This record gives sequence, C-alpha cells and structure tokens, in this order.
Amino acid sequence: MQKRRLGDSDLTTSAIAFGCWELGGTFGHVDDSEVVKAIHRAIDLGVTTFDTAHVYGFDGGLQNWDGVGRSEQVLGKALASRRSDVNVVTKGGVPTRQGQVWPRDGRYEEIIKDAEASLTALNTDYIDLYLLHWPDPKVTIEEMMRALNDLLEAGKVRYVGVSNFPAAKLREARSYAPIIANQVGYNLFDRRWEREMFSTANELGIGVMAYGPLAHGLLTGAFSLDMTFDDTDWRRKGKLFGQALFSDGHFEKNLEVIEQLKEIAARKGVSLPRLALAWVLSNPTVSVGVVGARNVHEIEDNVEAVEITLDQDDLAEIDQIMTGASGQVDFLPE
Repeated sequence: MQKRRLGDSDLTTSAIAFGCWELGGTFGHVDDSEVVKAIHRAIDLGVTTFDTAHVYGFDGGLQNWDGVGRSEQVLGKALASRRSDVNVVTKGGVPTRQGQVWPRDGRYEEIIKDAEASLTALNTDYIDLYLLHWPDPKVTIEEMMRALNDLLEAGKVRYVGVSNFPAAKLREARSYAPIIANQVGYNLFDRRWEREMFSTANELGIGVMAYGPLAHGLLTGAFSLDMTFDDTDWRRKGKLFGQALFSDGHFEKNLEVIEQLKEIAARKGVSLPRLALAWVLSNPTVSVGVVGARNVHEIEDNVEAVEITLDQDDLAEIDQIMTGASGQVDFLPE
C-alpha cells in the first residue's frame, strides 16, 4: 500500500482510508461480522487510516438517537489489539445529544463533549486525527478552533483538521489552529470542492481527504435501471449533498456514463471502482481517498487502485465522458 503524508504534516497515511460511514447502519444494511473481516483484511493489506464520526448511525430525519456512535463502536471492537497499528480519524460538531438543534453544533463545550463521547465509543484513550465535521454558521471559527486546540493540549487528539470547509473558512481556521486536513466530497460526478478549495489547500499545506470517491456506490458499476433501494437507504430519495444523481431522469443518464467508463476500465484491465479511485488519487492535492467496504472482496479491490496510472489521454477521455453526467449542481453542500 502506498503511503503519503497528509499535507505538509508529519502524519503518514495510507493512500486509501477505510471509510466507516456505512457501519452506522442508517444507510442500508451491513453485516457487522463481514465488515470486521474487511477491517482486519485492510490492515493486513497496509491500510493504516480508518475514518468514522460520532454521528454515523444517527438519522436526523428519524430522530434515531439510539444509533449515535454505532460506527465508532463497531470500529473500536474490530481494531481491538491492533489499535496502535492504525490512525483513527473521527469527527464532531454535529448534534448527537438530546436538546441539540440539527444540523450543526460547533459550540466550544459541545465539541469537547463530542470528542469525549468518541473516545468512549471507540474504546481508546486518544484519537489520531480529530475533524470538525462541518462549519457552524452560528459559531465563530475562532471558538471552534479553540476547542480543537484544547483537545490537542490535553493530549486527547494527536492532530486536528476540518471537513467541508470552503476556502475562506479554511484559511481562517488555519490562522487559529494547526489544521492539517480538510475532508470533502470528491469523485468523477462531483468536482465542486476541487474548483472551490483545492488551490487554497495547496497554498496552506493542508491535505485533502476525499470522501465518496465512488459517488456513493454509483461508480461501483453494480447499479441497473430495475434496481430498488432499501427504505432506510438515502439513495431512495434520489439526492445527497445537493446532487440528484439518483433521481428519475438523471439516474438513467448517469448509468449510460457508467457504461462508457466501464469500457475504459476494461481496456486497462481493471474494475470500474479501481478506475474511479485511481482518478481521485491522481490529483496531487488529494492525500487520501476515503472509501467504504462491506466485505473482504471490496477492500481487496479498492487497494489495487494505487497501482493504476492514468495518463493525460486517459484523463482527457474520462473528462469527455463525464460531460454526459446528469443531476450535478455548482453550489457547495451546506
């Protein structure tokens, strides 16, 4: 597994991180035993970074507070004696307790409580990289960063970063705290953050952690027109982060794009997910691609993406194909 520094920091990460969003169980069924096997296999294959959040397992629309921390709990149990071999990344700043108001809570005292709750759920005494999940427009960036600084000072986290921070807010955050990462959505169907923030991250020496590199399953190539999603699966609603990739009219066009991308993958002798991940990792601003896996086969396929080289002709052909994509928007998620 290829290793990379996260931005200009001295934190080394595997080029691919194991994303634990699905472990929360709110976005389709997952088999815990299969996921645990996949986590162990990932470590054996050289994956050193596992990304989760305390909110994974809570559905704001259902007010399912009982699911809070479930992803962290599953990950903590899976890591067990191998905890010191990996970097655990988790996030706070999103409501996870009764009385908080959805969808953001970046108050100082709440971020501190979030970190403590994550330490308990993960069954660990430190977090390698702690991220503020989203900027809270009701709270100053200075206050949010003060919480991250105090967690560093207390030794509860080793490094700090942010997630979903646009360029101006990222610059301000860096002026108050030693931010080393900004985690944002990035894939062939979604290049909004590349246009808005990547140049600023480069300038500041902040590493980009790209989540959703497989476009939330679309780039697995496993979807078809006649498939249906579980009632608990967000894709049933058609959109996420402002994009309507799965909505009627858009989904059909995007499946046509997928078929064209499959032709490139076949020509290069790789799977479509590997091609999509390789595209994300080909951007020099991206330090790590965060991708979920539900079983051993998926993680074994994912890690092979680091071996794929895309030349300028490949990238140009892919860009041309993506002009046929549908349901995309220019505005950033809020």
